[in-house]
Amino acid sequence: MNNFPAPPPMPVKIVIAGGFGVGKTTTVGAISEIPPLTTEAEMTEVSIGVDNPGIGSQKTLTTVAMDFGRVTIDESLKLYIFGTPGQGRFNFMWDDLARGALGALVIVDSRRLDDCFAAVDYFERAQLPFVVGVNSFDGQLAHDLTEVRWALAVTETVPVLAFDARDRLSVRDAILVVLHRAMERAIAAGQAG
Repeated sequence: MNNFPAPPPMPVKIVIAGGFGVGKTTTVGAISEIPPLTTEAEMTEVSIGVDNPGIGSQKTLTTVAMDFGRVTIDESLKLYIFGTPGQGRFNFMWDDLARGALGALVIVDSRRLDDCFAAVDYFERAQLPFVVGVNSFDGQLAHDLTEVRWALAVTETVPVLAFDARDRLSVRDAILVVLHRAMERAIAAGQAG
């Protein structure tokens, strides 16, 4: 009989990124098993013309540092989820948030594709495996996934999928694709080296 305590779970870090108002905080909140840590602040008149949440948005809060959530996969693995702020003026924080991450989910609002170019470019330059998750606002996409892939100019190796940031199972499935992509990258690197 083994009297040694079980080893602590291995921490795995995933980053949730994308433009302003695409659903990053909602995504972290939908999947986290703990009350998510958010650093939201009330939007002020100063942000008018700077931060554009999209036509018809009721957004009154914005993330100013990060969102954080946790998911226990099993007793050997815990997933730590870090959401980036969406405004360009906070991009300086992305290096710290992405450090040590295995992969990223870049969230896209298909009505405002230009808002996600910075996130796609960042993870391509960082050579961090990422998945493009097109958030289905109101259950609809403004463009189909083939059009989104073409507009973002991402290769066929980058998964582009539709998901609903409000739905725990939908978020889970998107994050599983991120983990699968990270595993594929790690296996390929191990075989090459």
